[in-house]
Amino acid sequence: MNVLLIGSGGREHAMAAKLAQSPLLDTLFCAPGNAGIANVAKCVTLDIADHGAVIQFCDDNDISLVVVGPEAPLVAGIVDALDAANIAAFGPSAAAAQLEGSKGFTKDLCAEFNIPTAAYQRFNNAPKAKRYAREMGAPIVIKADGLAAGKGVVVATSIEEALDAIDDCFEGAFGDAGFEVVIEAFLEGEEASLFAFCDGQTALLMGTAQDHKQVGEGDTGPNTGGMGAFSPAAILDQEMIDEVMGNIIVPTLAGMHSRGTPFRGILFAGLMMTKDGPQLIEYNVRYGDPETQVILPRLKSDLLELMIASVESSLLEVEAEWSDETALAVVLASKGYPGAYEKGTEIHDLEKAEAANIEIFHAGTAMKDGKLTAIGGRVLNFTAMGSSVTEAQTAAYDAIEKIDWPNGFCRSDIGWRAVAREKE
Repeated sequence: MNVLLIGSGGREHAMAAKLAQSPLLDTLFCAPGNAGIANVAKCVTLDIADHGAVIQFCDDNDISLVVVGPEAPLVAGIVDALDAANIAAFGPSAAAAQLEGSKGFTKDLCAEFNIPTAAYQRFNNAPKAKRYAREMGAPIVIKADGLAAGKGVVVATSIEEALDAIDDCFEGAFGDAGFEVVIEAFLEGEEASLFAFCDGQTALLMGTAQDHKQVGEGDTGPNTGGMGAFSPAAILDQEMIDEVMGNIIVPTLAGMHSRGTPFRGILFAGLMMTKDGPQLIEYNVRYGDPETQVILPRLKSDLLELMIASVESSLLEVEAEWSDETALAVVLASKGYPGAYEKGTEIHDLEKAEAANIEIFHAGTAMKDGKLTAIGGRVLNFTAMGSSVTEAQTAAYDAIEKIDWPNGFCRSDIGWRAVAREKE
């Protein structure tokens, strides 16, 4: 079968690499792809926002399945358009994608179906939002309601910071995403992520991970799209996984089904492990980045087969098998990220970093005049496998040392909490 993968980041490169291993696959296309994806798929130029163009491409190339990587096309209804054209697509409808497209929508769902999450209020104007923030005190969490590329959340440690974050939202710092604001109580604990494939009624566990969103060492500084991750998340043992599935994932699926908007695709639960148990921070409706780059290298099963089962509502008939090894990914980014950064700088000696236990996933890369260049903020992902987080961490940083890219930087402490626990 022919498959079209939509996206261009490290997440999509990891997905493309795993899909390419499937015996069910004939040809894998990717729109638009990147320099790394071009090694495992046919990269094509396609306006993803033009659903008619996507449908025409699928008809012209006998596409049996479309796999949507990023969230924006999902929220924009690309799956609905493909369904209407009788083209199978892995991902939720626009109505179901509101779980990521609107944080307020998700918080209201949690309230209705008793899903554990932080106390909250929704606001459509700054004065009322500021009044509530002052009443609640700091620390407090300010969230732009809509999609903000992972940068619309501020954990304010002072009221002044909270008020500034509210102003940023309503003054357009996050575009349309900030027209409404969700203010949440601060949850204390350690974050982890759990992923499940869903087919409307059934959920299949598809890995756990912990990522590092902040740009600075020790998880400090502004949030980014993610500077590194590792899988599995040791703090999510089987008992905790069962609790998350039973108290968070299953009630969410039941709630969405009862509303007439069944969820199919990937449900990505961002969790806070509190003293009162796991609580939902937020949902994403697609694989995470860079979590995908550590989860899929551990997957032994056929990813394409599992995706088809989600689309065809037959997840009860399949299983996901996993490697016992740990995977850890370090993101190499352009200097200046997540602020302004230079584009077009050349990357040398990438082949020197390749090894049996290393996978290099491209994100913001392109080939120009035969040279590998950086065109984005997050550029490369170095994923290493090992018997422990410590071993995988050492291998990933050893690989990074072998390349020549003066304009790149990375955090030097990805997995630091887990490494500290292993030393204990």
